[in-house]
Amino acid sequence: MSIGLALGGGGVRGLAHIPALEALDECGIRPAQIAGTSMGAIIGTFYASGWSGARIRTFFEQHIVERDDTWRTLYPKRRGLLKWLSAFGLSFKGQGLLEVDGLLKVLLDSIEVKTFEELTIPLKVVATDFHSGKAVVFDSGPLWTAIKASISIPGVFLPVEHEGRILVDGGVANNLPYDLLAADCETTIALDVIPTPDESCADVPNMIDATLGMLDCMIAQLVEVKLAQQPPTIYLRPRLTGIHVLDFLKAGDAMQQAAPAMEGFRKQLQSIM
Repeated sequence: MSIGLALGGGGVRGLAHIPALEALDECGIRPAQIAGTSMGAIIGTFYASGWSGARIRTFFEQHIVERDDTWRTLYPKRRGLLKWLSAFGLSFKGQGLLEVDGLLKVLLDSIEVKTFEELTIPLKVVATDFHSGKAVVFDSGPLWTAIKASISIPGVFLPVEHEGRILVDGGVANNLPYDLLAADCETTIALDVIPTPDESCADVPNMIDATLGMLDCMIAQLVEVKLAQQPPTIYLRPRLTGIHVLDFLKAGDAMQQAAPAMEGFRKQLQSIM
């Protein structure tokens, strides 16, 4: 039975994919194909290159600062943190706040894979054509261009110019791309990291949080429509609250909040084996 795995976008919340990958490993399930958008494309690239879920967890834990970290816990991570912090650069081109070339170099140097053809598992990466609003799917050639385009949140990261098109974050067109796998895979697994609405929260968001929060709302509604029309075999959306797209200090929270959903996810996985 061929299994397709789709990893949705969601910024820092995308680290919630890692416990699900560990569950797949524990159940002995190896996807035949992977599709990813934005952070899902980054995590998907690691997994498609042959890394286990546990190894991906270790990598990110070495490169993130958590709220309860102390100097004692930060010291062993110092090399990874310095490399990570130097990966982001300010952009002065007026099209975005940050450059991500340094980040991509850290990621691709770590997995030692530069092209789609070198991956162990076939991968599809989704970006969006800014002017048409249509999805652009990469599945061959350099990973650099594909991932950079897929994570280019409008107004935050610089858009990517590629073959005469301006490309931005894939979440605008297809944030949970399990439909790209349905034609070739008998079973599809969709991992969604859009946040759970918290109606009790009365905080007034700043400009960036308001803009990205509205994008989350739009994406959630689009995914709901697609789920109703063409549901995947297994759909997992852990309860994720209080974590914004760029909330890097809560990266560890994303994995922790996803953990309670893993027992039910494992049962679903066992049902298709």
